[in-house]
Amino acid sequence: MPESQEILVKHRPIPYLRWWIGGLLFASTVINYIDRQTLSSLAPFLKEDYHWTNADYALIVIAFRIAYALGMLTLGRFIDHIGTRIGLTITVTWYSLVAMLTSLVSLFTSSIGVLRGFIVFRFLLGLGESPNWPAATKAVSEWFPKKERGWAVALFDSGSSIGAAVAPFIVVGIYLGLGRRWWPAFVIPGVLGFFWLILWRRFYHPPETHPRISEAEKQMIIADKKEAGEEVSKTAESQTKPRWLDLMKLPQTWGIIIARAFTDPVWFFIADWFMLFLVQEKHFDPKNTLVAIWIPFVACDLGNFSGGGFSSWLIKRGWSVGKARKALVVFGAIGMTMLIPAIYASNLFVIAGLFAMATFCYANFCTMALVLPSDLFKSNSVASVSGVSGAAAGLVTIVATALIGDITTRYSFKPILIAGGLIPLIGAILVLWLIRNPKTKDEKGILRRI
Repeated sequence: MPESQEILVKHRPIPYLRWWIGGLLFASTVINYIDRQTLSSLAPFLKEDYHWTNADYALIVIAFRIAYALGMLTLGRFIDHIGTRIGLTITVTWYSLVAMLTSLVSLFTSSIGVLRGFIVFRFLLGLGESPNWPAATKAVSEWFPKKERGWAVALFDSGSSIGAAVAPFIVVGIYLGLGRRWWPAFVIPGVLGFFWLILWRRFYHPPETHPRISEAEKQMIIADKKEAGEEVSKTAESQTKPRWLDLMKLPQTWGIIIARAFTDPVWFFIADWFMLFLVQEKHFDPKNTLVAIWIPFVACDLGNFSGGGFSSWLIKRGWSVGKARKALVVFGAIGMTMLIPAIYASNLFVIAGLFAMATFCYANFCTMALVLPSDLFKSNSVASVSGVSGAAAGLVTIVATALIGDITTRYSFKPILIAGGLIPLIGAILVLWLIRNPKTKDEKGILRRI
């Protein structure tokens, strides 16, 4: 039976139910990232046990990235077709099972067999995890009015940095606590997804049929949807959907692509390689890094909220949307240069602090990159531009990961940190140049003024 037609028993309403739904989406993202970060948390131990080079490790990371990029491009439509409740149920079930089944790689006896096994399972994990963001965004669109969607997206997206922050404690703790066996560190976190599924299946329904929603909250959500439907209808009647060629001719499209492609690889470098940087480049014992390794990820979480909040504050003070967004882009790019001094730092907390400054500023830049499509483009083009920018960022991240593996195997992490600090600056300059108000008649048919 379709979700919207389910017959549900009426119970006592839960106040502010939409924010409880937002909390469930946040939790799914935390679990998503814990399962994802299991490998990077164990990387120093696995490299030692199986004699991998950084280039070998990069192959595993690239397998995940390829699958993740493919999934981002293709599975959003699948979620739209089957619905949010069933979609996230399948997604979380898939990646939780894959995370647990990764433990089967321990049955291989050769280092090359283990490496190939990890490549296969990380590809499957990337494919399963990729729909989390489009499904969560769809849930936000179902439950939150326009004025609250920015905060709701920030809430669930902040789960990525929280998950990345807590993963080393959970994963390394399991590894060391169970006699330096790595396979339980994949099985035990994988179970978390099934506990989440119990809550999700119990509490998530569309607002129109939810048994625990108050009448006032339901009417507010329905009224907002009707208003949005009328606006979308008017737009659809007055404009035809632009062709891909029309979109790719616009400098604004390329500005958004560059905003993602010049920053996302830096975040994924930190998420995937920070532990190895501390162990290999700075010679810290992996166990001793746990007191500080979480700091950059919590800083990123704070940056998610500060980017949207501060730009909104600037707009309320009379700044144009374009100037407010660009101000945060510049701030973010300058702050990401803090990766470069980390080359010369030797104190663990100083290194973590410098990385934290960079991730906080990255999150400010990234938030602007994510919101710019909806600022600039009319509703019939937003998803297309967002998708192509995400795909471009994924492609660049795959290439960057291969280069990181090769360069750090042959030389060191120093060139990577220099590039990670300077490339976003170049990106910000290009964004300032490319993002502008429409000038020609053709541009005005596709773009909004900011």
